[in-house]
Amino acid sequence: MNKAKLVETMAKLTKLPKATCKECLESFITAVSTSLKQGKNVVLTGFGTFMVMKRKKRIGVNPATGKKMEIPAKRVPKFKPGKALKGLVK
Repeated sequence: MNKAKLVETMAKLTKLPKATCKECLESFITAVSTSLKQGKNVVLTGFGTFMVMKRKKRIGVNPATGKKMEIPAKRVPKFKPGKALKGLVK
């Protein structure tokens, strides 16, 4: 499902206009992104947790040349599904 389909589904479920649903979805994405950028977790009980993980620097191999190279440390977003969401997927 892409963003447009999600907005369409939200509009059907809530009986709100698509424009309103799109604005709500974009606001949600902005709020989560801002929190993660600040290093804060976003916990939605029953759904899951959005968090930032720190990856250590490591040695990798360039597939084109076969040479070893250092991959720098970085922060990456991660989503951990909640118990209720896991139960729905089973």
